[in-house]
Amino acid sequence: MKAQRVRLGELSVAFVHGLSEAVREAERDAGSLLEQFGLDAARLAQPNGRLSIPRYMRLGHAAIQLTGNPALGLDMGRLSHIGQLGLAGVTAAQAPTLREAARTLTRFELLYASNYRGQSSFHEDSKGAWLRFYSISPYNAYNRFVVDSVLAGWHRHLSQVAGQKVTVEKVEIEFPAPVYAERYSEAFGCPVEFGAAANQLRLSQPTLALRGPEHCPSTWQQLVALCEREFEQLTRTRSLRERITRLLGPLLHGREPDLEEVATRLQLPVWTLRRKLAEEGTQYRAILNDTRRDLAMAYIRDTELAFGEIAYLLGFASAEAFQRAFKRWSGQTPGEFRRSQRLQA
Repeated sequence: MKAQRVRLGELSVAFVHGLSEAVREAERDAGSLLEQFGLDAARLAQPNGRLSIPRYMRLGHAAIQLTGNPALGLDMGRLSHIGQLGLAGVTAAQAPTLREAARTLTRFELLYASNYRGQSSFHEDSKGAWLRFYSISPYNAYNRFVVDSVLAGWHRHLSQVAGQKVTVEKVEIEFPAPVYAERYSEAFGCPVEFGAAANQLRLSQPTLALRGPEHCPSTWQQLVALCEREFEQLTRTRSLRERITRLLGPLLHGREPDLEEVATRLQLPVWTLRRKLAEEGTQYRAILNDTRRDLAMAYIRDTELAFGEIAYLLGFASAEAFQRAFKRWSGQTPGEFRRSQRLQA
C-alpha cells in the first residue's frame, strides 16, 4: 500500500533565522548547517516558503548537537524578531496594546505555522491571561527546544511591541525540569513550574494594557483586514472531512474522541454533522480510521518516535492494538514500514 503523504505540520522558513543566530552566537558555522538542509539564501527569501515540522525538528536536533547547547531553544526565542512571523507578526507589531498583539499572534497562527498536534491560544480572565502553546509530548532532548523557542519568542516579540522588556508573571512547562532548568529564570525573570498541565506564560492585566508605541490606527486596521483575507483563503476551501481531520490530531492523544465531541467542537448538532458527512459520501468512523492510518504512516516515516508513543498519540489503548491496526492498514508491521521508508529515502 502506498503511504499517504500527510503532513504533520509546517512552518515559515523565517523560523530558521532565530536558530541560525543562536548557532552563530555559539560561534559555530550556521551557514554550513543550513546548507545541509537545503536552506540557502534563495530558499529563505521565498515569500511563502515553508519547512516541514519533521525537517525543522531534525534541523534543531543537528543545531543542538553542533553547539552542545541543550538550551538552544531559549536562545532562539531571545534572538528572534516579530517580523519573522510574517504578515501576522507585522500586524501584531502594529497592535494598539499587548493584549491585541497576543490575540493576533494566536488567532492568525495558521498564516505562519500549522501542526496536527494543535494550535496556540490566548485565555484571558479578570487578573490577566495565559498565552498557551499546545502540547507536543512525549518530550525528549531534541524536541524541548520547540517549546522553549516559542515561549521565549513570545516574550521577545511582545517586548518588541511594547518597546520595553515585558514582565512575565509565571511560566509553566509540561516536561520535567531539564538539566538547564536554571536558564529559564534567567530568560523569563519569573517563577517557572515544570511538570505542569500546559506550556504557557502568564501576563497581568497591566501588562496586557501596555500601549504599542508603533501603533497607527489606519495601518493596524489595514493589516488586520489583510490577515483576515489570507486566513479565510486558507480555510474556506476545506471540506467538512478536512476540518474534522485537523480537529482529530490533538483530540486523539490517549483516547478515541466520539462523534458527539467532534460535533460540539464544530458547533453542529450531531444529526446535522451525520447528514453533512453523508452528503460528502463518508462517515465519522471512516474519517477517524483514515486519519489514524495517515498520521501513523507520517509519524513512522518522518519521526523517530517509538511505536508505543505513536500508539498514544493516535488514541490506541496499547502498542499491541496499534501494531495490529497498522498491519491491517498497510500489510506491514510498523517496524517493517519504517525500514522500507528509510531505504526509499
